[in-house]
Amino acid sequence: MKKANNCSIYRKPWRSLTALFAVLLVACLAACARMGNPDGGWYDETPPHVVGAEPADQGTNVKQRKIRINFNEFVKIDNATEKVIVSPPQLQMPEIKATGKTIEVKLLDSLQRNTTYTIDFSDAISDNNEGNPLGNYTYSFSTGETIDTMQVSGYVVAAENLEPVKGILVGLYANLSDSAFQTLPMLRVSRTDSRGHFVIKGVKSGTYRIYALQDMDGNYQFNQKSEKIAFNHDTLQTAYKADVRQDTVWRDSLHIADIKRVGYTHFLPDDIALAAFQEVQTNRYLLSVNRKEPNHFTVNFSYGDKHLPTIKGLNFNAHNAFIPIAHAKNDTIDYWLRDTALVNQDTLRMELTYMRTDSLGQLVAHTDTLEVLSKVTYAQRMKQKQKAFEQWQKQQEKKKKRDEPYETAYPPEMVTMQADISSDFAPDKNVLLHFNTPLATIDTSKVHLYTKVDTLWYRARYELKPVARRNALGQLVRPDSLKYGTDYELLGEWKPGQEYSFETDSLAFADIYGAISKKFKQGFKVKTLDEYSTLFITLAGMEGKDCVVSLLDKSDKVVKTARAADGRAEFFYVVPDTYYLRLFVDDNHNGVWDTGDYATQRQPEAVYYYPGKIECKAKWDVNETWNPTAVPLYAQKPTAITQQKADKQKTIQHRNAERARSLGIEYKP
Repeated sequence: MKKANNCSIYRKPWRSLTALFAVLLVACLAACARMGNPDGGWYDETPPHVVGAEPADQGTNVKQRKIRINFNEFVKIDNATEKVIVSPPQLQMPEIKATGKTIEVKLLDSLQRNTTYTIDFSDAISDNNEGNPLGNYTYSFSTGETIDTMQVSGYVVAAENLEPVKGILVGLYANLSDSAFQTLPMLRVSRTDSRGHFVIKGVKSGTYRIYALQDMDGNYQFNQKSEKIAFNHDTLQTAYKADVRQDTVWRDSLHIADIKRVGYTHFLPDDIALAAFQEVQTNRYLLSVNRKEPNHFTVNFSYGDKHLPTIKGLNFNAHNAFIPIAHAKNDTIDYWLRDTALVNQDTLRMELTYMRTDSLGQLVAHTDTLEVLSKVTYAQRMKQKQKAFEQWQKQQEKKKKRDEPYETAYPPEMVTMQADISSDFAPDKNVLLHFNTPLATIDTSKVHLYTKVDTLWYRARYELKPVARRNALGQLVRPDSLKYGTDYELLGEWKPGQEYSFETDSLAFADIYGAISKKFKQGFKVKTLDEYSTLFITLAGMEGKDCVVSLLDKSDKVVKTARAADGRAEFFYVVPDTYYLRLFVDDNHNGVWDTGDYATQRQPEAVYYYPGKIECKAKWDVNETWNPTAVPLYAQKPTAITQQKADKQKTIQHRNAERARSLGIEYKP
């Protein structure tokens, strides 16, 4: 027992020490979890800064074309070909690369005498580790005794819908003649960002013309109709003034430390608005000839002409062989084959004579020899018909065995008719009819429209007319005859809340191949007035201008259009929803928006957006007054329907503040 007691006494101190060590270890770990510095220390949130350059920034009498810009830490450059812009513009792309703590720029063009050069890096430069952006940085030097420091800035938007135009060149000309844009490279250039914003730096004090150019061939001048452009009839004069702005100093991503008033040089003009457009491609040439269906082929041109092509058959008689149906502006023509023998002919060889633009830009007659092949051969069609006939035979034999009514003659081919009658039929809509083949005859005595009054059905008045199409001038016109059409409109006096039934007897329609229509019946109900809203728009500041106003949905698509009469546009039967407004000034009164033309110095027709949304509610009349010119053009289109969203600006991420907050400690930068 004594020995045992001695052993017990010997072990107790070690047990106590072990327990004490465990307690201290836990306490130490808890303390470490509450320390201010996370593992590895704080993130680097300091952007790189320039410590020197060779030649010196804003240096004069510079003769060398290789520039080295040195930083206090390792740097990288992001997407230099898109973000970095050198002015004056360089016909040979400069070589730009980041190596360690240095960015090197090698200009490959010869340096111009007595000229200020600027290299605008935008936000392309950041540190190599944490990606902290330097911000908008511009390096400049002069080959002469002085350096130019003036700036001009503004925005470029798409003329047709005021979308910000990203990445388009904007340039200045000291030569004020209209021909300079087409014969000389731009003097000084910039490029728009995702907001359509541009700043042209290093400008000499003076008077200029300004242009925007989507340069396709890299020559910094407008010489292709496919290039998107913008121009301004007015000249601009550089200027500056002393000004004050408010700078916000942030303690972290959520808290403001201070707001300071800082003096700066305000360069003018800074609100230039350019509307970019693409000219109509007037050069005419043959694009394609397709025969997707055996009964017709389609000829596609780059541009229309008032005269249809002439066709000479080489393996068939082309006299009275076609029914040509021209699309809008005569740039696309469908040739329907009248004779089923031609339909069954897989290959049509022909000479197509049409007007084509020559090398001098003149329209001259040109002939192409073509082989127009059917995508589905006659043998394939016969095989499909035989298969369908055999299936029909089997069905009739089964019915005969079951003593059910059956057919003894194979049914004739039927005309395919599609009737567009929506369930939410509005009083200002009409019934649209579409046929897959041109019609030869329409028996209007077999086309009926009925309306329900109380419990009885009565005949209702209607008109059946071909759908109006736009001609080469953009004007809506209806064909004179019902014959040879594929699209028709049933016009009725639709009364709100009334039920209707559209019906056709068999043989009401027959196409050019002798196919006939079967019976058709579809009922529908016109919605009541209580289910709609009415919108009235009063325009201010647009006196004497022919304006077309469009009601837009949340996708910037046109819902309704109204011409403003005496400065007032009216929209009836508006489905309750959130809407937006767009307006264009119809200078030529054709009802459609027309683009510009630089050769004649014609601007595209002016477009404006209502800078807000409009809520339309059932049984409500909404009245809005709108001055389209009250807000700058680049600030009009609501963000909610702008497709070109602004890129997220590169900023310090403030990860230290976020990490300190998660650890429950105070962060003091």
